[in-house]
Formats: sequence, structure tokens, C-alpha cells
Amino acid sequence: VQLQASGGGLVQAGGSLRLSCAASERTFSSYAMGWFRQAPGKEREFVAAIRRTGDNTDYADSVKGRFTISRDNAKNTVYLHMNSLEPEDTAVYYCAARTGLTSRREWAYDYWGQGTQVTVSS
Repeated sequence: VQLQASGGGLVQAGGSLRLSCAASERTFSSYAMGWFRQAPGKEREFVAAIRRTGDNTDYADSVKGRFTISRDNAKNTVYLHMNSLEPEDTAVYYCAARTGLTSRREWAYDYWGQGTQVTVSS
């Protein structure tokens, strides 16, 4: 599966962005999807994940209530809606796919997108 993330950019604190991740395969609905991020000088960390059917989601505590993950299986796309952005959200955001259930573990994902930069200014 090839994943293409987009939608990053520069935004002021308190603003919003929507990230998209388009998958190359029509079997997209077979994969649980996750979003991870990596800030400068830090390890990559889990942000959010969604099951194949979209009926179950999981969020890191740091983004819960501000970010929403969703998917459109007809468009082979997963989204990350980010509201009330904070400078601490600045990072490169990656989407990832795995068979089976959602996971918070980076190593559990089989396919990765190239990343999209999100910069939040104070």
C-alpha cells in the first residue's frame, strides 16, 4: 500500500488544519489506519488511530478533544482534523496502515506515508 499524506502547513496557535492521507489500493478498507508525529529532536509518537470500518477510534491524551480522525473508504482516504492547535503540536505528521486492529505501537504498522509538516506559531 502506498500512502500519500498532505494538508500540512503553517498555522497560528488556536487555528485548525485538516490532514489527508490517500491510499493507493482499493483494499484500503482492509486496513486500520494511524497517525503519528515526530517533533524535532524527539521520537515519533502515536497521535490517533481508526479501525477499518471507522466505528472505533483511539487518541493520545495530548490530542484528545482537539483532534478527530476519520476515514472515507470510498475515497481510500483517512483524515486528521486538528483544532485548537498549540505550538507543541509542531511536528512532521505521518499516516500508517496495518492489517488487524488499531495499535498505538509504531512497529505494528506495515506501511507508512512520507510525512507532512505542521508548524504552529505562538
